[in-house]
Amino acid sequence: MITIIGAGKVGGSAALHSAIKQLDDQILLLDIAEGLPQGEAMDLNHLLSEQGIDVEISGSNNYEDMKGSDIVVVVAGAGRKPGMTRMDLLKINAGVVKDVVGNIKKYADNSLIIPVTNPLDPMAYITYKSSGFEKNRVFGMGGMLDLSRFKQFIHESTGGSRKEIDAIVIGEHGENMLPLTRFAQVSGKPLPTILSQEKLDEIFTLTKNVAAEVIKLKGATVHAPGNAISSMIQSVVKDTKQVMPVSTYLDGEYGHSDVTIGVPAVIGKNGVEKINELDLDQDEKEWFDKGVSSIKNALVGIDT
Repeated sequence: MITIIGAGKVGGSAALHSAIKQLDDQILLLDIAEGLPQGEAMDLNHLLSEQGIDVEISGSNNYEDMKGSDIVVVVAGAGRKPGMTRMDLLKINAGVVKDVVGNIKKYADNSLIIPVTNPLDPMAYITYKSSGFEKNRVFGMGGMLDLSRFKQFIHESTGGSRKEIDAIVIGEHGENMLPLTRFAQVSGKPLPTILSQEKLDEIFTLTKNVAAEVIKLKGATVHAPGNAISSMIQSVVKDTKQVMPVSTYLDGEYGHSDVTIGVPAVIGKNGVEKINELDLDQDEKEWFDKGVSSIKNALVGIDT
């Protein structure tokens, strides 16, 4: 069973995409708001019936109902409002996430956990530390969302097919994210041979800032994060060993320890099965290091 804690817009979208991909025959939407997960489940089940998809989505306010879950996605907590940074949410959401993790330990202690709550990297760290789980079992969704945006801007700038774009985003899911233009390719051609440095810099900046623009225009990001969550679940359930940017705990990789941050990792049935270390140049390394410092500084004074 897949459990999604937080039945708001992103949680509902994650359930929808996971159901359409038929990643499990049972998906639970769990939320403290009475009626919300039940109503969302009803609405989604009506869609699945019309589509002829035999996945059952249920809604609950009782943590005990997630007993035996294989994967638990944590979307619970306050979302960003227009003008807010992800870090503004830290103190609000830290307590929420720790309470959720306590219930995961109680009812789904063999599960993999995918934190999504912002600020993502500090929340992934809090989840890992408070769960006591092995580090491979906790990996946050941030980089996959950033990557979807990076690929879209590459597509818009080059006209290349989305299927032919190969790219990666690492670092903090926030102000210090690192869309690696140097590593990106379109139909096997390095992006820097297709676009000018000015255009590469523009794509870099747009990728970092576009979430705030979406929030300003429509109030929240919904479809892209919901789909990104389902893609991570799919790599686990199907054991595809796909390389994905995820926020995971570092223990010496990239020269850092005791921090969770976005890095490319092989995702399979055991969660994070391998962290791939890229050969960063000096500028890229300095940018990545800024993200590490930002995450560690944010957690100062927070009880993990």
